[in-house]
Amino acid sequence: MRISILGGGGFLGRKVAARLARDGRIGDRQVTALTLFDIAEPPPPEDAPFPVRRVAGDVAELPEAAIPPDTDIVFHLAAVVSAQAEADYDLGRRVNLRGTDSVIDACRRLSRPPRVVFTSSVASFGGGQNAVLADDARQIPGNSYGTQKAIGELLLADASRRGFLDAVSIRLPTVTVRPGRPNKAASSFVSGIIREPLLGLPAELPVSDDFAVWICSPRRAVDWLLHAATLDTGPMGLDRSVNPPGISATIAHMLQALDEVRPGASKLVARVADPAIADIVGGWPTAFDPVRARTLGFAAHEPLVELVRAFVADDLEATRRERASPG
Repeated sequence: MRISILGGGGFLGRKVAARLARDGRIGDRQVTALTLFDIAEPPPPEDAPFPVRRVAGDVAELPEAAIPPDTDIVFHLAAVVSAQAEADYDLGRRVNLRGTDSVIDACRRLSRPPRVVFTSSVASFGGGQNAVLADDARQIPGNSYGTQKAIGELLLADASRRGFLDAVSIRLPTVTVRPGRPNKAASSFVSGIIREPLLGLPAELPVSDDFAVWICSPRRAVDWLLHAATLDTGPMGLDRSVNPPGISATIAHMLQALDEVRPGASKLVARVADPAIADIVGGWPTAFDPVRARTLGFAAHEPLVELVRAFVADDLEATRRERASPG
């Protein structure tokens, strides 16, 4: 299998690449080549048992090398995140809309339609703090990022119907705990209130302790992406989007899990209201009933405290080293 990861320099792209390098397989097929694409040349995974090509460029003007002619699977993870897309409308449209359109055009040029795994988002829904959404809930986003993701889903579903590609769009929950440095996502604080205290650093909480979020761990997100790359899409029909089985947690429960792993760490979290951030994330639903995802074989989520322990095991030391370096 020949695979391309668009957004290969992002943290999920790097984790998918690392898992492929570790396993050497995807599903029951051997990986024979990997292409990593991002705005800057992505780092290669360690000890990959297959050739790795790294490409830099603009996803809205996707170079041919980003999706080589014999590609079997494309992970389309490249995006401008939520608060950044809201603050810079033109950039969000360019990357999140024109970028996805460019991916479709690239796939149309291939000799056979590839599987395309697209990271959509819980932000493509509205409903707010009282919402528990079923699989057939309407997408009514309250921000530009969610709108762009919903449009991307429709474009890819139509391209699948026409036989240009074979898409699975995963509406990821807020992925927590993200390693590295804070980013420009409106939901960045959800990782920050765990990651920063584990590093011995202060963190700001812009919402109340009873605020609830729909989240998933990086481990589970990678599992879902890899499963989406190999599942039988026949039963999906025209609807190529999936609400994966994340977990709903309040800030208070997240801080409780933090203290269970590192007693007293939550004392480093300061309550600092941010109405702009609260306005964006406050419109997102807090829970789903993901019956379809379970039917399609997407793995259930681990308990909340295991999510915190997974960050300590997988990413804490690497994050500490990254944060100690300039940049």
